[in-house]
Amino acid sequence: MVHAVNSNQRPAPMLLDSYEKDKFFDEICTLAVETDSQLTQIDRLLDDEELYQLIRADLAQRHPHTETTGRPSTPVEVILRMLVTRRLYGWSYEETEQRVKDSLVLRMFCRAYFESVPDDTTLIRWAGQVQPETLEAFNRRITALALELKVTKGRKLRTDGTAVETNIAAPVDSRLLADSVRVLGRSLTRAKAVLAEGTELVKSVFRNRNRSARRMARKAAQYIGSQKERGQAAYRKLVTITRQTISQAKTVLAELKAMAKLVSHCKPAERLVGTLESFIPRAEQVIDQTVRRVFQNEKVPAEDKLVSIFEPHSDIIVRGKAGKPVEYGHKVWLDEVEGGIVTRWDVLDGNPNDQLQWTDSLDGHKDLFGKPPTQVSADRGVYSPKNEQAAQSREIARVVLPKPGYKSVEREQHEKQAWFRKGRRWHNGVEGRISVLKRRFDLTRCRDHGRAGFERWVGWAVIANNLVSIGRHQAAKVG
Repeated sequence: MVHAVNSNQRPAPMLLDSYEKDKFFDEICTLAVETDSQLTQIDRLLDDEELYQLIRADLAQRHPHTETTGRPSTPVEVILRMLVTRRLYGWSYEETEQRVKDSLVLRMFCRAYFESVPDDTTLIRWAGQVQPETLEAFNRRITALALELKVTKGRKLRTDGTAVETNIAAPVDSRLLADSVRVLGRSLTRAKAVLAEGTELVKSVFRNRNRSARRMARKAAQYIGSQKERGQAAYRKLVTITRQTISQAKTVLAELKAMAKLVSHCKPAERLVGTLESFIPRAEQVIDQTVRRVFQNEKVPAEDKLVSIFEPHSDIIVRGKAGKPVEYGHKVWLDEVEGGIVTRWDVLDGNPNDQLQWTDSLDGHKDLFGKPPTQVSADRGVYSPKNEQAAQSREIARVVLPKPGYKSVEREQHEKQAWFRKGRRWHNGVEGRISVLKRRFDLTRCRDHGRAGFERWVGWAVIANNLVSIGRHQAAKVG
């Protein structure tokens, strides 16, 4: 892949493809550095032109004229490889910057050579440009490469789901109300500076009620369990404070919108408008669910609850696990084929029944490999006569779906067949794959923000896993 920048040629485009290869750097690395064999194989995989172009297309959308104007960017090749490095080793953006700076091996892998390494904030901004759909296409290409390299043949498919948490604390109504007041109050303080003398609003409209809200939130949390009346009294005051703050925010929002219309490109006002328009409805929803739960003794359905004003997309997932019966985030459905390759993932909404994911897995596999697997398996929770029939109608020879509960004599004999029992043993490996994704590739808890950030987090974890699986296979073949 040749995308080098040469200073002797005509001026380069602003979105750089790569740095010119440094022969002196290569000579130093050849003499002084021993590269990990798996990393060498992953390096070769990332040379694939199609993978590169997928990421470049997203980075080119950062600004309308990213490819033609502005100062030269960090090369796309360096950004891609640093993002991969981060998830391969489970580092933060800041740690990735420092580790690549200090390592000749990683400088060579990331194609940074003796050039400056992008700092963590630059990497964060570029990372946010990569779309979840792009990562899905990226993973499909990696799967195709695994097929070419005979890492997998796509003959066996196992599918299972797991919960991935968003980076939030366990939701409590008092904390959510206090958070709402804090965020809106902070925005009111900033709005006061932006509007300055150009407004006729009285000072009380900009009042920050954060301290009062925090005090009432502590009392509400302290008394609601043991002294219900005192707890409810604290909640009433907290709800009143939150309503007052919302009223102030709506008044200020109208002023900010008027200012944004009069003064073109007033970015501080535009940013505050966006913040208030996002958080006011969330604060109102928190008040609604608090009133229903605390004062009306109503059991609020999970789909009506907001568990975080910062990550409003988070779902309540009840799985009944020992020590963690309830989780907050999203259920993620994974498809894996032999060779340790996760071919597909799906971030689900709510807490849907596992049975509903079966046909999507079967169809996704056929779309990817061009034919159905010879064996497919899932846990008991996926079993239904309809799902079993769906697999058989797709000409899948071995359908390994154990039936829960009572089994007829005929069913018992069916599940005792050697191929069925062998398929069950192979299926158990999907739990190990999920464990690897969680422990090594940080799939336990998402640290990115928003729904798109969540999907990116899952996507990079799966991609890192697949790169390691292919790298390990290829390294073993070499020697």
